[in-house]
Amino acid sequence: MPVRGKLKQTKVSKSNKLKSVSKIGPLDDGLVAYASRPYDSRGRLYPEVPSKTRGDFERDRDRIIHSAAFRRLKFKTQVFVYHEGDHYRTRLSHSIEVAQVARSLARLLRIDEDLAETCALAHDLGHTPFAHVGEDALKECMAPYGGFDHNDQTLRVVTLLEKKYPHFDGLNLTWESLEGLVKHNGPVIKQGKKPRLEITLNVIKDEMDLMLGTYASIEAQVAGLADDIAYNSHDLDDGLAAGLFTLKDLEEVEWVSAIIHKKRKEFPGLDESLIVQEVVRDVMGTYVLDVLAETRRRISALRPGCADDIRHAGRMTVAMSETMQKNDEALRDFLWSHFYLSQHLSRVRLKVFSIVQDLFGVFMESPRCLSPELLKQIENPPKGWKPKTWQARTVADYIASMTDRLAILEHQELFDAYQVIR
Repeated sequence: MPVRGKLKQTKVSKSNKLKSVSKIGPLDDGLVAYASRPYDSRGRLYPEVPSKTRGDFERDRDRIIHSAAFRRLKFKTQVFVYHEGDHYRTRLSHSIEVAQVARSLARLLRIDEDLAETCALAHDLGHTPFAHVGEDALKECMAPYGGFDHNDQTLRVVTLLEKKYPHFDGLNLTWESLEGLVKHNGPVIKQGKKPRLEITLNVIKDEMDLMLGTYASIEAQVAGLADDIAYNSHDLDDGLAAGLFTLKDLEEVEWVSAIIHKKRKEFPGLDESLIVQEVVRDVMGTYVLDVLAETRRRISALRPGCADDIRHAGRMTVAMSETMQKNDEALRDFLWSHFYLSQHLSRVRLKVFSIVQDLFGVFMESPRCLSPELLKQIENPPKGWKPKTWQARTVADYIASMTDRLAILEHQELFDAYQVIR
């Protein structure tokens, strides 16, 4: 991993366990014993002088918010391409909604809100233009060169690609924030199974032991589930607003149908658009209340005494109940059939998939179409990289960083013959 400056890298010891609360001293922060705490952090890859005004997790959050990758999310697709409407969710507004849910859950569970918010705000920094369609296209292109995964790309952004500091590349986030980005969906290395580590994680694991065989902190788990709650709820809102399905169609989902009928009874004659808002709010509220109840039930059974007890719990501590998991599956099935696979989105998907693949192809065949800075980077592969693989990774980094708007403009510039006439 290329670095700048003279700060020495510090590896996190595998034996470095978080202290139990009894050894920390009296707690006056109002958090539960198993919450993550900034003064107990396992540290950063590169040592830094602590902030005079902020805790380490607050500092991580602020670095995310001020990053270029975070700003670019404004023009990256959530479901609809950016130009299709001013009020549909973008990847940025989605991330903010995830952070709101995560922070609310963290407050109610009395865990660290700043770490939960950091994991939520950062979780999509590695997303390509055009959402998962763009990722699928880039993954296909990168198959001969080590592959592509948006979660690994997020790690790449925060550890390498952001250039803001004189002594290191990336944002130099805390161990806990990096762990949250890597393991928010569970252990990376599962017992009895050979791990498939993406390219950036393969580097990071040798520099910082993220305990890849364990679960993440409770704050990271909250952020992961907040992602599911937010996108299910707001995709309902966007799909209804786009007219791709109606509340009548949505009555196919039994538990949502009960909410719809309840709202119609509670507000007879209310404008349909306001009924939609009431339904979406209740759907989100149903998720949140269920997650709170199930998580508290699991905590009561586990009786954790410190943050590492959550990591070694053997299962996710933050979760939906079995009933809600089935309800969630029913809603997802509905959204797939009525929304994500709709004619409109299927036609758009075909176009944007080609845009990403066309761009990758031309930059691999004609690298001089790239900026002088990127061309220079391609011509100087780091030690241990094959030239063609390094070129592909550089191209993938560039395409992944693009907004929808830039990808479309680049495609027009390169493939529309009339673009040469100004």
